[in-house]
Amino acid sequence: MTESFTLHCTKPYDRHNYKLVYEDGREVIFDNYEDVQVTWFQHGGMFLSHIEVIDKKNKKNKRGFK
Repeated sequence: MTESFTLHCTKPYDRHNYKLVYEDGREVIFDNYEDVQVTWFQHGGMFLSHIEVIDKKNKKNKRGFK
């Protein structure tokens, strides 16, 4: 039997920012994972070091959904 994933909420998720770090130390901040992922794959992983997940400081919306 195959397990399936069920989406629990359709609201956009914005709890994190994403920092793309290049091997030479340059950094680019993205506000959504899809954009950082596209950039990573466009470079083919070359000249890139890693991606850091950064918590957003948002006091009015503690759960992460808009």
